[in-house]
Amino acid sequence: MTNTKNCGVSCPVDKALDLINKKWTIQIIRDLFFGKKHFKEFLENKPGLSNKVLSNCLKTMEENNLIGKKVLSTSPVTTEYYLTDLGRSMNKIIYELAMFTLDKCDYEEYENVELNKNIKNNFKKTLNIEE
Repeated sequence: MTNTKNCGVSCPVDKALDLINKKWTIQIIRDLFFGKKHFKEFLENKPGLSNKVLSNCLKTMEENNLIGKKVLSTSPVTTEYYLTDLGRSMNKIIYELAMFTLDKCDYEEYENVELNKNIKNNFKKTLNIEE
């Protein structure tokens, strides 16, 4: 293995992790692939996620060009979040994380072959993965 410190550059894995190292970043990216767009939607099914933490995470993700936001002139004013090209390019990472869990980890909830297959197909379709 190449020692990147001797090359005068930092490890590209470290750089990638700098973009996604906040606790909720990967889940928010996944949610955006699956259609969630509004602030309150990101809070659903995430009891440990507070408004303040979500707000900070979305701001950091926008600064890192992973997501964008669009303020709609509705009454009341609403904000929609979307994946940028950089955020959408994480589709294979999200897919591989899901496949790692489904194929390699021993979780009883995924032992049903048909359910496992349906989850894989859903991720493949939603994340636009071609094999």
